[in-house]
Amino acid sequence: MCKRHRDNNPKSASYENRRSRERRCFVSRKSHPSCDLVRFVVAPDKSIVPDLAERLPGRGFWLLASREVVNTACSKNLFAKATGCAVTVMDNLADNIESQLSQRCLDWLGMARRSGDAVAGYEKVKSFIKRNIDPIILCASDAADGSQSTLIEETHDASVINIFSSSELGKIFGRQKTMFVALRQRSLASRMMIETRRLEGFRNVGTA
Repeated sequence: MCKRHRDNNPKSASYENRRSRERRCFVSRKSHPSCDLVRFVVAPDKSIVPDLAERLPGRGFWLLASREVVNTACSKNLFAKATGCAVTVMDNLADNIESQLSQRCLDWLGMARRSGDAVAGYEKVKSFIKRNIDPIILCASDAADGSQSTLIEETHDASVINIFSSSELGKIFGRQKTMFVALRQRSLASRMMIETRRLEGFRNVGTA
């Protein structure tokens, strides 16, 4: 099985800053690094809006990046309690967050492919691993365990993610399916590491 990406990779300023900055989840009342949470704001129409880029104006309200936690906040009307006012929460909020996080990750992967920082295919990934220090490896969640294990043996300390399906990865590379992708450790990789960390909490599949 693929291993969870390590918390100290990649060692970029943006990633480390978000790891060190803590915010409190208003459901659990516990503090976590902001890269493990999702920020929400109240829009002018009093609707709750997930602010994944953490750039929207206004006071932020934070939840642990977890489908269960978001569903609890919705079912128990905890957004109203946290904001102190009557608010509107969209149906299937957790699904909406998962979709946005997934799209952000795949958009960045597409940018990495176009810049030459990502390759796809078993043999290309094996070659990429040998030429680059600590690459990020994406194994499709539906890839055969045997082929995953063989490839992982080549990665040493590389970070490995397996929360995307072969069809999701394939779309980025113009294929019907892609089982393996390697990504060079640069700024786009840093963003992907943060977002896949949060996306894990909304998907049934995960990393081992």
